[in-house]
Amino acid sequence: MDKKLKMLDLQIFAAEIRLETLKIIGSRGFGHVGGSLSIVETMAVLYGDIMNVDPENPDWEDRDWMVLSKGHGGPVMYAALGLKGYYPVADAYQLNRPHSHFPSHTDHRMTLGVDLTTGSLGQGMSEAVGAALGIRQQNKKNRVYVIIGDGECDEGEIWEAAAFAAHYKLDNLMCFVDVNQLQLDGPTNDIMSHGKGLKAKFDSFGWNVSEVSNGNDVEQIFDAVQTGAKVKDMPTVVILHTKKGKGAFFAEESGAHTSQPSKAEWDRAIAENEKVVESIKRTIGESKNEFVDIV
Repeated sequence: MDKKLKMLDLQIFAAEIRLETLKIIGSRGFGHVGGSLSIVETMAVLYGDIMNVDPENPDWEDRDWMVLSKGHGGPVMYAALGLKGYYPVADAYQLNRPHSHFPSHTDHRMTLGVDLTTGSLGQGMSEAVGAALGIRQQNKKNRVYVIIGDGECDEGEIWEAAAFAAHYKLDNLMCFVDVNQLQLDGPTNDIMSHGKGLKAKFDSFGWNVSEVSNGNDVEQIFDAVQTGAKVKDMPTVVILHTKKGKGAFFAEESGAHTSQPSKAEWDRAIAENEKVVESIKRTIGESKNEFVDIV
């Protein structure tokens, strides 16, 4: 597929993921809106094009692996997996309810398509590194993708795993850092700054580093992934400068780690994003027609 058409499809997929993420969390009335919505475009790029997966065979041995180390972002993963066809996306509207298969933090024992259980910050990074090493030792071609938060980078375990991955030259591992500049207790720079910055820090640990100025832009993310996949003998990290709560007025304005807006506010946010999805589909449909006519 031509790249321009591919980017148009990814924009639609991202808009649909954002809408469904809001519906999933909104079904409960509260939850981790901010950190879920900031990584929508990353999920769209990975599940919409990059990752080699089979929704009809979630445990396929040759699949690529996704580890959401910031496990509280589970709703965005549930939205992406549902839209990808692992299950009807509306099933996830039972988020964090008794007997639900969709807990607030991702759990591979409960949800189809979730490769590893995460939630205690820092541990998912180690799990991803272990998976990448195990896959390589089996001489398989699978790749492992892991998403961590900038606040999560306060955890020492992140850097132990980073050192391990670089030492063992895990070039089948790609990490994404969601730099939305906010964590539970406030701005990341106030809680614990990262000195000269995460780019310099990962570089000093021996990683190939890519930085995306707009981490809510599918094309920038796509290009970074494509470039990083060509690097050999070292893991790659993509540092994403994102907006926490992107697309939900009540979360984007406050940058809240968790949100519990009124029903009227939920309804407004969902309605606004339904309009966004329809607008993007209409605009992109027109763009595709124009593009096809040209070529």
